[in-house]
Amino acid sequence: MVTADFDQAPFTIAWEVTRACAYACAHCRADAQPKRDPRELDTEEGLRLIDQLAGFGNRPILVLTGGDPLMRRDLFQLARHADDRGLRVSLTPTATALVTERRMHEARDAGIRRVAFSIDAADAEVHDSFRGFRGSFQRTRDGMAAAVAAGLPLQVNTTVCSRNADQLPRLAEQLAQWGIVQWSVFFLVPVGRGEALQMLSAAEHERVLSWLSELTQSAPFDIKATAAPHYRRIAHQRTGRTTGAGFRYADGLNRPVRGVNDARGFMFISHRGEVMPSGFLPLAAGSVRAQDPVSIYRDSELFRRLRDTDALQGKCGDCEFRAVCGGSRARAYAVTGDYLASDPSCAYQPAVASR
Repeated sequence: MVTADFDQAPFTIAWEVTRACAYACAHCRADAQPKRDPRELDTEEGLRLIDQLAGFGNRPILVLTGGDPLMRRDLFQLARHADDRGLRVSLTPTATALVTERRMHEARDAGIRRVAFSIDAADAEVHDSFRGFRGSFQRTRDGMAAAVAAGLPLQVNTTVCSRNADQLPRLAEQLAQWGIVQWSVFFLVPVGRGEALQMLSAAEHERVLSWLSELTQSAPFDIKATAAPHYRRIAHQRTGRTTGAGFRYADGLNRPVRGVNDARGFMFISHRGEVMPSGFLPLAAGSVRAQDPVSIYRDSELFRRLRDTDALQGKCGDCEFRAVCGGSRARAYAVTGDYLASDPSCAYQPAVASR
């Protein structure tokens, strides 16, 4: 298996095509608004961006996200162009009336390979309180059914904080019945509206991540932890391998053979074309309106610094797992103001300094 060179190209690119969204989710990193921002990349700029992203040469996954990407009328034009240029496209719509079976068929015809919906609790009431919209849980289930009817594989994204962590076991049981291919569990980074929510403690992170690692042995779907790279350390300690590495799917949106982190295998592009290490680390290294995103990823000081695990500070810098994990740079920045500081969500204590 060939090791990916994340110095040269990201495995996944998330493009926030719009911040417009009908919901007001409690944990929204984008602080999404009801109307589209007139400063968004327009269609011509979006098509040119896709051409530039194809220049990475590794056929990265392109996640069309938001806000609610279905708020853009040119969405499927952009998706088709990305598919034509060899990018592997997925979509994360908001579960509104825009998610119809007809639209999901259009998405499939445009080359979109997978659709990811957000479900944050096993109980509709808890989920709806997260989303700021009564009935959103049922809307999400209806959207999932529309995607399945269109032949699209399903992913579920769940954001975890102290408010809903107790819901996860029951939610996992439901997901097993719904035929999803992946459960992407996002651990809260306190940015955007999420600043008002309470993160799990380091000990709670360890407990939930250990439980997820155990669940991978029996769950009928793949499990990915997002903004919690110490999941890889926990899996390595338990099994001697990195969980999910190289996992292959029928839809082609395979897992990388090594761990992805902010700026290291992952790149985020805002609705205004700002290039960032991730959507949770709101530091811009440049703009696609002025620079080639390939050059920004490969050569910008911010991205190069974040890829240098020897630059990490505190116990993350001392940790023998720093190349496997690296800590959440976004959470370190959100909590301490220093993106190279230790990840406060990790309970592991290195036995001795490793360098």
